[in-house]
Amino acid sequence: MEGKDLILINTLRMLSIDMVEKANSGHPGLPLGAAPLIYTVFSRHLRFNPKNPNWFDRDRFILSAGHGSALLYSALFLFGYDLTLDDLKNFRQLGGKTPGHPEFGVVPGVEATTGPLGQGFAMGVGMALAERFIEKQFSNEIINHFTYSIVSDGDLMEGISSEAASFAGHHGLGKLIYLYDSNQITIEGKTEITFTEDILKKFQAFGWQTLEVSDGNDIEAISNAIEEGKKEKNKPTLIKVNTHIGYGSPKQDSADCHGAPLGKENVKKTKEYFQWPVDKDFYVPEEVVEFQKLIIERGKQLENEWNEKLEKLKKTDKERYIAFLRQIAGELPDKFQDSIPAFTEEAKGIATRSASGKVLNSMAEILPNLIGGSADLAPSNKTDFKNNPERNLRFGIREHAMGAIVNGMALHGGLIPFGATFLVFSDYLRPAIRLSALMKVRSIFIFTHDSIGVGEDGPTHQPIEHVMALRIIPDLKVFRPADANETGEVYRLAVKADYPSAIILSRQNLPVLTIDKYPVTSGVKRGGYVVSDCDGRPELILIGTGSEVHLLLEVQKQLNQEGRKVRVVSLPCWELFREQDIQYQNSVLPPNIKKRISLEAGVTTGWKEWTGEVGINLGINQFGESGPGEQVFEKFGFTVEKIKEIAIRILS
Repeated sequence: MEGKDLILINTLRMLSIDMVEKANSGHPGLPLGAAPLIYTVFSRHLRFNPKNPNWFDRDRFILSAGHGSALLYSALFLFGYDLTLDDLKNFRQLGGKTPGHPEFGVVPGVEATTGPLGQGFAMGVGMALAERFIEKQFSNEIINHFTYSIVSDGDLMEGISSEAASFAGHHGLGKLIYLYDSNQITIEGKTEITFTEDILKKFQAFGWQTLEVSDGNDIEAISNAIEEGKKEKNKPTLIKVNTHIGYGSPKQDSADCHGAPLGKENVKKTKEYFQWPVDKDFYVPEEVVEFQKLIIERGKQLENEWNEKLEKLKKTDKERYIAFLRQIAGELPDKFQDSIPAFTEEAKGIATRSASGKVLNSMAEILPNLIGGSADLAPSNKTDFKNNPERNLRFGIREHAMGAIVNGMALHGGLIPFGATFLVFSDYLRPAIRLSALMKVRSIFIFTHDSIGVGEDGPTHQPIEHVMALRIIPDLKVFRPADANETGEVYRLAVKADYPSAIILSRQNLPVLTIDKYPVTSGVKRGGYVVSDCDGRPELILIGTGSEVHLLLEVQKQLNQEGRKVRVVSLPCWELFREQDIQYQNSVLPPNIKKRISLEAGVTTGWKEWTGEVGINLGINQFGESGPGEQVFEKFGFTVEKIKEIAIRILS
């Protein structure tokens, strides 16, 4: 490697170590070793327009090894994105555009928030899956792009990567190409102390094409391997590239350069090795300016060529053209509001998981981009599309990967993706849920079997702490609807949202809150509402979510008959209720009414926010038990009689 390529690659290396050194924090080892990888991808293969980072048919690139963020930021600067030298100098500084790990929505050109190892690997699978689906919808004339990633030893150790790799291989995602930065070093030392499997054979077993480049500085070999990956239409490709962490520094091939600055003297020696000016920090050679102009011009040309294809589609099939533009813009069809079915009272009631299934199938007739599935629980989660089977995703028993794949589809754009499992297994995909909230993407997570109502499966399958554990994730909206009609309203919000949603649903049948009797439609969108009131000023407020709202309504009915004044509040989404103005909150929960009881089939942690210090919080602060659901509810005091007894006591 020589000439301009070498100058540009070394620019990436030197900017990266300067960033880490100035911040006195970061990871210099990966940028020094992997700079040729990212340079080869961006300069020779990635289709993008740096002046329009959101061009829809761009190739996607994810740095799954997010700790190497300095390399990504250096590359984005080098390749003409809206990132300045001053931004690089503010690496890891408060309020800057170059945070410690890549953050979606903060830095132009960053396709996903990465850092938790393996998440980027799995999100890339979701992006490739989204590309395939939209291509089938509209044709490869207007949708035809690849998803690339640089993954590390650490990424491949994480279980989520194995789950996602198995899924990608099974589905034959041929437009997925990953470069494995194999430097054989982790924080504790050489990978041989923990990581000795044959990765290439492992990925072959997953159904991937595997290739190897012996020298991580050989950009011709790297580029040729990527070309081989692009030719393989029916398998994803993993390219193992053997690199040296901290290449060219005195700490090369050592764990010492993984996650700490090189130090002033070692930076000097490293620059001397690369024949770089040692007295100039953040030095940018003259060749970079001309290179940036060429890249920017290339990007504009690529997007213009795509726009010409769109114009051709407009002339030949205007209806499809309009549908495509609306879909990638996230616009919902005019008929969407009417697609949510209204439920009426039924003798046996209806489980909210069953109502969810009916709503999903109804919306699918109007929303051609609604897509998703379950972690091998579709018959139980009620997530199968009956009339649109091509949109059923079979995630298999891979909850962790499912969450990240859903995030990847949401990040890709053009789709409304969801994934489903039992609530108790939400722990398995919690890291992905957390990232969805951090990125503020429209991922929909459906969790059924929401309480001890699961019954005979026992405490291993009966969620206790899980609803509250989800509620404490910032920027995630957690919905626990009380009935079929609240469930419909929740979906109306979730598919229009600019945030991720967790929808918590019952296994057992529940009565229906008829819309003409209860203010369901207006109440759910505000997160909480008076579902049933009394005449005059209430003496007591009963607050619940989900199945417990119906117990409270029966308690209210009996107490009202005895001359007591009781209000029932349904609080399906705490987060939305918090967002309402104080006047509305006080109209639902008047501050001067101190006597309050909350009821939820889970831990009582957090409920004092709504009941106050003198209120009573009824719930379950221990694991459940195996037995018929009704009997388990009775054992834990979830009966009209027990709650009424407590209410009378608080009213005395």
